[in-house]
Amino acid sequence: MSDAMTQERPAEPKATANVILDVEDLKIHFPVYGGLIQKQVGAVKAVDGVSFQVFEGETLGLVGESGCGKSTTGLAVLRMLPVTAGRIVFEGVNITHHDQKQMRPIRRRMQMVYQDPFGSLDPRMTVGEIVGEPLVIHKLHGEKKERRERVMSLLEMVGLRHDMIDRYPHQFSGGQRQRISIARALAVEPRLLICDEPVSALDVSIQAQVVNLFQELQERLGISSIFVAHDLAVVRHVSQRIAVMYLGTIVEISSRDELYANPKHPYTQALMAAIPVANPVIEAARAHQIITGEVPSAQRPPPGCRFHPRCVHAMPICSEQTPELKNHGSSKVACHLF
Repeated sequence: MSDAMTQERPAEPKATANVILDVEDLKIHFPVYGGLIQKQVGAVKAVDGVSFQVFEGETLGLVGESGCGKSTTGLAVLRMLPVTAGRIVFEGVNITHHDQKQMRPIRRRMQMVYQDPFGSLDPRMTVGEIVGEPLVIHKLHGEKKERRERVMSLLEMVGLRHDMIDRYPHQFSGGQRQRISIARALAVEPRLLICDEPVSALDVSIQAQVVNLFQELQERLGISSIFVAHDLAVVRHVSQRIAVMYLGTIVEISSRDELYANPKHPYTQALMAAIPVANPVIEAARAHQIITGEVPSAQRPPPGCRFHPRCVHAMPICSEQTPELKNHGSSKVACHLF
Protein backbone atom coordinates (compact mmCIF):
# COMPACT_ATOMS: atom_id res chain seq x y z
CA MET A 1 0.00 0.00 0.00
CA SER A 2 2.78 2.44 0.87
CA ASP A 3 4.20 2.25 -2.66
CA ALA A 4 0.95 3.66 -4.04
CA MET A 5 0.92 6.55 -1.63
CA THR A 6 2.70 9.83 -2.11
CA GLN A 7 6.24 9.80 -0.79
CA GLU A 8 6.03 13.30 0.66
CA ARG A 9 4.49 13.21 4.11
CA PRO A 10 2.85 16.11 5.93
CA ALA A 11 5.24 18.37 7.81
CA GLU A 12 5.13 18.30 11.61
CA PRO A 13 3.37 21.24 13.28
CA LYS A 14 5.44 24.15 14.52
CA ALA A 15 5.92 24.46 18.27
CA THR A 16 4.22 27.86 18.15
CA ALA A 17 1.05 26.53 16.46
CA ASN A 18 -2.23 27.26 18.21
CA VAL A 19 -4.07 24.46 19.99
CA ILE A 20 -7.49 23.90 18.40
CA LEU A 21 -8.51 20.94 20.61
CA ASP A 22 -7.45 20.23 24.18
CA VAL A 23 -8.65 16.99 25.79
CA GLU A 24 -7.79 16.53 29.46
CA ASP A 25 -8.27 13.36 31.56
CA LEU A 26 -11.25 12.26 29.45
CA LYS A 27 -13.29 9.34 30.81
CA ILE A 28 -16.17 7.58 29.08
CA HIS A 29 -17.68 4.84 31.24
CA PHE A 30 -20.74 2.85 30.19
CA PRO A 31 -22.81 1.48 33.10
CA VAL A 32 -23.44 -2.26 33.34
CA TYR A 33 -26.73 -3.35 34.91
CA GLY A 34 -27.66 -6.70 36.41
CA GLY A 35 -29.88 -8.53 38.85
CA LEU A 36 -33.66 -8.65 39.15
CA ILE A 37 -34.02 -4.91 39.63
CA GLN A 38 -31.38 -4.11 37.02
CA LYS A 39 -29.21 -1.95 39.24
CA GLN A 40 -25.73 -0.86 38.17
CA VAL A 41 -23.18 -3.55 39.00
CA GLY A 42 -20.17 -2.12 37.19
CA ALA A 43 -18.98 -0.04 34.26
CA VAL A 44 -17.15 -0.57 31.00
CA LYS A 45 -14.26 1.89 31.11
CA ALA A 46 -14.03 2.46 27.37
CA VAL A 47 -11.93 5.61 27.78
CA ASP A 48 -10.23 6.07 31.13
CA GLY A 49 -8.14 9.21 31.58
CA VAL A 50 -7.07 10.23 28.07
CA SER A 51 -5.28 13.56 27.49
CA PHE A 52 -3.99 15.03 24.22
CA GLN A 53 -3.93 18.18 22.10
CA VAL A 54 -4.49 18.83 18.40
CA PHE A 55 -2.81 21.85 16.79
CA GLU A 56 -4.10 23.98 13.95
CA GLY A 57 -3.48 22.32 10.59
CA GLU A 58 -2.28 19.09 12.22
CA THR A 59 -3.42 15.49 11.86
CA LEU A 60 -3.13 13.45 15.05
CA GLY A 61 -3.17 9.70 14.44
CA LEU A 62 -4.99 7.60 17.05
CA VAL A 63 -3.97 3.94 16.82
CA GLY A 64 -4.39 0.71 18.74
CA GLU A 65 -6.09 -2.67 18.71
CA SER A 66 -9.83 -3.01 18.21
CA GLY A 67 -11.72 -2.14 21.38
CA CYS A 68 -9.05 0.15 22.82
CA GLY A 69 -11.33 3.20 22.83
CA LYS A 70 -10.19 5.05 19.69
CA SER A 71 -13.62 5.53 18.09
CA THR A 72 -15.23 6.25 21.46
CA THR A 73 -12.72 9.05 21.99
CA GLY A 74 -13.58 10.55 18.61
CA LEU A 75 -17.33 10.40 19.29
CA ALA A 76 -16.82 11.98 22.71
CA VAL A 77 -14.86 14.88 21.19
CA LEU A 78 -17.89 15.55 18.98
CA ARG A 79 -20.09 15.28 22.11
CA MET A 80 -22.04 12.43 20.58
CA LEU A 81 -21.48 10.47 23.80
CA PRO A 82 -21.94 11.62 27.41
CA VAL A 83 -18.69 12.44 29.20
CA THR A 84 -18.17 10.70 32.55
CA ALA A 85 -15.29 12.96 33.61
CA GLY A 86 -12.59 15.18 32.16
CA ARG A 87 -12.59 18.22 29.92
CA ILE A 88 -12.93 18.93 26.18
CA VAL A 89 -11.94 22.41 24.99
CA PHE A 90 -12.50 23.26 21.33
CA GLU A 91 -11.26 26.60 19.96
CA GLY A 92 -10.92 27.87 23.51
CA VAL A 93 -14.48 26.92 24.55
CA ASN A 94 -15.15 24.23 27.15
CA ILE A 95 -17.80 22.05 25.46
CA THR A 96 -17.68 19.17 27.96
CA HIS A 97 -21.22 19.71 29.22
CA HIS A 98 -22.81 21.45 26.24
CA ASP A 99 -26.33 20.26 25.41
CA GLN A 100 -27.53 19.56 21.86
CA LYS A 101 -28.74 23.12 21.34
CA GLN A 102 -25.38 24.56 22.42
CA MET A 103 -23.53 22.07 20.22
CA ARG A 104 -25.47 22.90 17.01
CA PRO A 105 -23.32 25.91 15.95
CA ILE A 106 -20.13 24.19 17.16
CA ARG A 107 -20.84 21.08 15.08
CA ARG A 108 -20.49 23.21 12.00
CA ARG A 109 -16.83 23.60 13.02
CA MET A 110 -16.22 19.92 13.72
CA GLN A 111 -17.35 17.11 11.42
CA MET A 112 -16.92 13.35 11.14
CA VAL A 113 -16.08 10.88 8.37
CA TYR A 114 -17.32 7.39 9.28
CA GLN A 115 -15.80 3.98 8.68
CA ASP A 116 -18.60 2.55 6.54
CA PRO A 117 -19.30 4.91 3.63
CA PHE A 118 -22.42 3.04 2.51
CA GLY A 119 -23.94 2.85 5.98
CA SER A 120 -23.43 6.57 6.57
CA LEU A 121 -25.21 7.64 3.37
CA ASP A 122 -29.01 7.65 3.07
CA PRO A 123 -29.83 5.39 0.06
CA ARG A 124 -33.05 7.34 -0.59
CA MET A 125 -31.22 10.63 -1.18
CA THR A 126 -29.22 11.73 -4.19
CA VAL A 127 -25.60 12.76 -3.81
CA GLY A 128 -26.65 16.37 -4.22
CA GLU A 129 -29.13 16.06 -1.36
CA ILE A 130 -26.65 14.23 0.87
CA VAL A 131 -23.79 16.68 0.42
CA GLY A 132 -26.14 19.66 0.47
CA GLU A 133 -28.02 18.62 3.63
CA PRO A 134 -25.49 20.25 6.05
CA LEU A 135 -25.84 23.49 4.10
CA VAL A 136 -29.61 23.41 4.70
CA ILE A 137 -29.25 22.52 8.39
CA HIS A 138 -26.78 25.32 9.05
CA LYS A 139 -28.57 27.76 6.70
CA LEU A 140 -25.61 28.30 4.38
CA HIS A 141 -25.83 29.18 0.68
CA GLY A 142 -29.55 29.88 1.06
CA GLU A 143 -30.59 29.79 -2.60
CA LYS A 144 -31.15 26.32 -4.08
CA LYS A 145 -29.07 27.17 -7.16
CA GLU A 146 -26.23 28.45 -5.00
CA ARG A 147 -26.28 25.28 -2.87
CA ARG A 148 -26.21 23.11 -5.98
CA GLU A 149 -23.16 24.99 -7.29
CA ARG A 150 -21.47 24.56 -3.92
CA VAL A 151 -22.18 20.82 -3.96
CA MET A 152 -20.78 20.44 -7.49
CA SER A 153 -17.58 22.25 -6.47
CA LEU A 154 -17.25 19.95 -3.44
CA LEU A 155 -17.63 16.85 -5.62
CA GLU A 156 -14.88 18.09 -7.90
CA MET A 157 -12.72 18.87 -4.86
CA VAL A 158 -12.85 15.21 -3.77
CA GLY A 159 -12.19 13.86 -7.25
CA LEU A 160 -15.74 13.20 -8.51
CA ARG A 161 -17.44 14.65 -11.57
CA HIS A 162 -20.03 17.33 -10.91
CA ASP A 163 -22.51 15.57 -13.21
CA MET A 164 -22.75 12.76 -10.61
CA ILE A 165 -24.83 15.06 -8.41
CA ASP A 166 -28.18 13.40 -9.22
CA ARG A 167 -27.04 9.80 -8.71
CA TYR A 168 -27.79 7.63 -5.67
CA PRO A 169 -25.22 6.00 -3.31
CA HIS A 170 -25.74 2.49 -4.70
CA GLN A 171 -24.50 3.71 -8.09
CA PHE A 172 -21.00 4.36 -6.71
CA SER A 173 -18.07 2.17 -5.68
CA GLY A 174 -16.87 2.01 -2.08
CA GLY A 175 -14.07 4.48 -2.70
CA GLN A 176 -16.41 6.90 -4.45
CA ARG A 177 -18.92 6.67 -1.60
CA GLN A 178 -16.18 7.56 0.89
CA ARG A 179 -15.31 10.59 -1.26
CA ILE A 180 -18.96 11.61 -1.04
CA SER A 181 -18.79 11.30 2.75
CA ILE A 182 -15.70 13.51 2.78
CA ALA A 183 -17.45 16.09 0.57
CA ARG A 184 -20.41 16.15 2.96
CA ALA A 185 -18.09 16.68 5.94
CA LEU A 186 -16.31 19.53 4.15
CA ALA A 187 -19.52 21.26 3.04
CA VAL A 188 -19.73 23.51 6.12
CA GLU A 189 -16.00 24.35 6.11
CA PRO A 190 -15.10 22.69 9.44
CA ARG A 191 -11.96 23.44 11.43
CA LEU A 192 -11.66 19.89 12.84
CA LEU A 193 -12.34 16.57 11.12
CA ILE A 194 -12.74 13.29 13.04
CA CYS A 195 -11.93 10.41 10.68
CA ASP A 196 -13.06 7.09 12.18
CA GLU A 197 -11.09 4.43 10.28
CA PRO A 198 -12.19 5.98 6.96
CA VAL A 199 -10.23 3.59 4.72
CA SER A 200 -10.46 0.26 6.59
CA ALA A 201 -13.52 -0.87 4.57
CA LEU A 202 -11.86 -0.16 1.21
CA ASP A 203 -9.64 -2.22 -1.09
CA VAL A 204 -5.91 -1.63 -0.62
CA SER A 205 -5.45 0.25 -3.91
CA ILE A 206 -8.46 2.47 -3.13
CA GLN A 207 -7.13 3.08 0.39
CA ALA A 208 -4.04 4.68 -1.09
CA GLN A 209 -6.13 7.01 -3.26
CA VAL A 210 -8.29 8.15 -0.34
CA VAL A 211 -5.26 8.64 1.93
CA ASN A 212 -3.63 10.79 -0.74
CA LEU A 213 -6.88 12.77 -0.99
CA PHE A 214 -6.84 13.43 2.76
CA GLN A 215 -3.27 14.74 2.49
CA GLU A 216 -4.14 17.02 -0.43
CA LEU A 217 -7.21 18.43 1.33
CA GLN A 218 -5.30 19.07 4.54
CA GLU A 219 -2.61 20.99 2.69
CA ARG A 220 -5.15 22.94 0.63
CA LEU A 221 -7.67 23.74 3.39
CA GLY A 222 -5.49 23.71 6.51
CA ILE A 223 -7.95 21.49 8.39
CA SER A 224 -6.98 19.88 11.69
CA SER A 225 -7.98 16.24 12.11
CA ILE A 226 -7.93 13.17 14.29
CA PHE A 227 -7.30 10.10 12.13
CA VAL A 228 -8.47 6.93 13.90
CA ALA A 229 -7.00 3.70 12.51
CA HIS A 230 -5.51 0.36 13.45
CA ASP A 231 -3.28 0.24 10.35
CA LEU A 232 0.02 1.88 11.30
CA ALA A 233 1.12 2.08 7.66
CA VAL A 234 -1.88 4.30 6.88
CA VAL A 235 -1.39 6.52 9.93
CA ARG A 236 2.24 7.04 9.06
CA HIS A 237 1.32 8.72 5.78
CA VAL A 238 -1.35 11.11 7.05
CA SER A 239 -0.29 12.08 10.59
CA GLN A 240 2.26 14.49 11.99
CA ARG A 241 1.91 13.10 15.51
CA ILE A 242 0.61 9.74 16.73
CA ALA A 243 -1.05 8.69 19.98
CA VAL A 244 -1.04 4.96 20.79
CA MET A 245 -4.01 3.69 22.83
CA TYR A 246 -4.34 0.50 24.84
CA LEU A 247 -7.48 -0.49 26.77
CA GLY A 248 -8.84 3.02 27.18
CA THR A 249 -5.57 4.80 27.93
CA ILE A 250 -2.81 6.47 25.92
CA VAL A 251 0.53 4.74 26.43
CA GLU A 252 2.65 6.88 24.08
CA ILE A 253 2.42 10.13 22.13
CA SER A 254 5.17 11.13 19.76
CA SER A 255 5.94 12.74 16.44
CA ARG A 256 5.46 10.39 13.51
CA ASP A 257 9.14 10.16 12.65
CA GLU A 258 10.23 9.63 16.26
CA LEU A 259 7.59 6.96 16.87
CA TYR A 260 8.58 4.90 13.84
CA ALA A 261 12.32 5.36 14.34
CA ASN A 262 12.37 4.83 18.11
CA PRO A 263 9.16 3.43 19.64
CA LYS A 264 9.51 3.42 23.43
CA HIS A 265 6.54 1.71 25.04
CA PRO A 266 6.63 -2.12 24.78
CA TYR A 267 3.13 -2.11 23.28
CA THR A 268 4.16 0.39 20.60
CA GLN A 269 7.26 -1.68 19.86
CA ALA A 270 5.12 -4.79 19.39
CA LEU A 271 2.75 -2.95 17.04
CA MET A 272 5.69 -1.68 14.99
CA ALA A 273 7.20 -5.15 14.81
CA ALA A 274 3.95 -6.46 13.35
CA ILE A 275 4.12 -4.15 10.31
CA PRO A 276 5.27 -6.29 7.33
CA VAL A 277 8.25 -5.18 5.25
CA ALA A 278 8.02 -5.48 1.45
CA ASN A 279 11.61 -6.75 1.13
CA PRO A 280 11.51 -10.53 1.86
CA VAL A 281 15.18 -10.65 2.90
CA ILE A 282 14.76 -7.90 5.49
CA GLU A 283 11.45 -9.35 6.63
CA ALA A 284 13.00 -12.78 7.21
CA ALA A 285 15.84 -11.28 9.26
CA ARG A 286 13.58 -9.21 11.54
CA ALA A 287 13.04 -10.17 15.14
CA HIS A 288 9.27 -10.27 15.60
CA GLN A 289 7.88 -9.37 19.00
CA ILE A 290 4.61 -11.20 19.46
CA ILE A 291 2.04 -10.00 21.99
CA THR A 292 0.70 -13.01 23.88
CA GLY A 293 -2.63 -13.36 25.65
CA GLU A 294 -5.97 -11.66 25.13
CA VAL A 295 -6.90 -8.03 25.63
CA PRO A 296 -8.35 -7.78 29.16
CA SER A 297 -11.95 -6.71 29.71
CA ALA A 298 -12.55 -2.96 29.88
CA GLN A 299 -15.08 -3.74 32.59
CA ARG A 300 -12.36 -5.28 34.78
CA PRO A 301 -9.04 -3.84 33.64
CA PRO A 302 -5.93 -5.17 35.39
CA PRO A 303 -4.47 -3.07 38.22
CA GLY A 304 -1.41 -0.92 37.63
CA CYS A 305 -0.26 -0.78 34.02
CA ARG A 306 -3.03 -2.27 31.91
CA PHE A 307 -0.53 -3.80 29.50
CA HIS A 308 1.52 -5.61 32.15
CA PRO A 309 -0.21 -9.07 31.80
CA ARG A 310 1.02 -9.17 28.16
CA CYS A 311 4.30 -7.28 28.52
CA VAL A 312 7.65 -9.09 28.23
CA HIS A 313 9.28 -6.41 30.42
CA ALA A 314 6.73 -6.56 33.27
CA MET A 315 8.08 -5.89 36.77
CA PRO A 316 6.36 -6.15 40.19
CA ILE A 317 5.64 -2.40 40.21
CA CYS A 318 3.75 -2.73 36.92
CA SER A 319 0.90 -4.62 38.62
CA GLU A 320 0.83 -2.27 41.61
CA GLN A 321 1.14 1.28 40.28
CA THR A 322 -0.39 2.96 37.23
CA PRO A 323 2.36 4.71 35.24
CA GLU A 324 1.87 8.38 34.37
CA LEU A 325 2.16 9.70 30.83
CA LYS A 326 5.43 11.61 31.25
CA ASN A 327 7.86 13.40 28.96
CA HIS A 328 10.76 11.31 27.70
CA GLY A 329 12.77 13.30 25.21
CA SER A 330 10.38 14.52 22.51
CA SER A 331 7.83 11.82 23.37
CA LYS A 332 5.39 11.15 26.19
CA VAL A 333 5.39 7.59 27.54
CA ALA A 334 3.36 5.83 30.25
CA CYS A 335 5.74 3.05 31.30
CA HIS A 336 7.73 2.18 34.44
CA LEU A 337 10.78 1.48 32.26
CA PHE A 338 11.19 5.26 31.84
